[in-house]
Amino acid sequence: MTVRQSIVFNGDLGSGKSTVSVEIAKRLGLRRVSVGDLYRQMAQERQMTALQLNLHAELDQAVDGYVDQLQRDIAASGESLVMDSRLAWHFFTDALKVHMITEPTEAARRVLARPSGPAESYTSLEEARAKLRERSESERGRFIVRYGVDKARLRNYDLVCDTTRANPEQVIAHVIDVYEGRLGADVLRAGRPLLLLDPNRVYPTEDVSTLRGLWDADAAAETAGSDGEPEPLSIGYTGEYFFVVDGHRRLSAAVRAGLPMVAARLVAEVDEPVVGGISAVDFFTAQARPGLIHDWEDAHGITLPLPEHALLGGGPVLAGEPGAGA
Repeated sequence: MTVRQSIVFNGDLGSGKSTVSVEIAKRLGLRRVSVGDLYRQMAQERQMTALQLNLHAELDQAVDGYVDQLQRDIAASGESLVMDSRLAWHFFTDALKVHMITEPTEAARRVLARPSGPAESYTSLEEARAKLRERSESERGRFIVRYGVDKARLRNYDLVCDTTRANPEQVIAHVIDVYEGRLGADVLRAGRPLLLLDPNRVYPTEDVSTLRGLWDADAAAETAGSDGEPEPLSIGYTGEYFFVVDGHRRLSAAVRAGLPMVAARLVAEVDEPVVGGISAVDFFTAQARPGLIHDWEDAHGITLPLPEHALLGGGPVLAGEPGAGA
């Protein structure tokens, strides 16, 4: 069993980072540090909202500088801990780097439902979704300019968890299993990240009618590898949408079984080639046609928002921008 020193969390606002990181710290007996709590305190002291502080930080480097130095000092101390921070993955080397995502409207619902404070309050679901996106975009742009790193790139992380339908206990169990080497070790050795995705939010790239035996009663049994652990799907990512490169039968079995998460490995991200030099964005644009998506929806009783290129009749997917499929 291989155990790393620390676990660092970042990801979407409303993805459950605080809930998961608090409980994992308790179970592992580790100290937890939340940079989000620190930023909210700083915002309150300045009589700003969290979004206003983010926008202010784009102009005033002292805001990030204080927090950055705190994280560098903690990372250098060698203490094993749980860190809830949108940039800790950049400062910590010997740590399990966990990135949590969720569907944007679900994230807005969660944020709207929790107690509000002077630094973070919303009057409607629409406002919450818009403000969360604006905060995320502000942070992303600031990190690219100031540190030369893009928090939206999944290869920055060891583990990516989609929490849209997974409950906190399921997420906690999976993260601890990865941390202690019981889950996804082969994928991480071959090249991070391990993806734990909501199968209902993964797009097909093959016609349902061409998948021989898709509806066989034995299909679910074929999803397991030789060691009994489910064989991960092979997944591409446009920066907004996840799609299957290999593993449609396994994805179908997961959807029909009602699983909230399915394991996958990342084959290509944004401009990385999927096959024959074709980037993830271009492959998805060519393969994920409206009719193919509708047939998959009908066969599985789910709804997948049509990607922008399908709505526009073949226009490009906007890589790296948060949206309904990310």
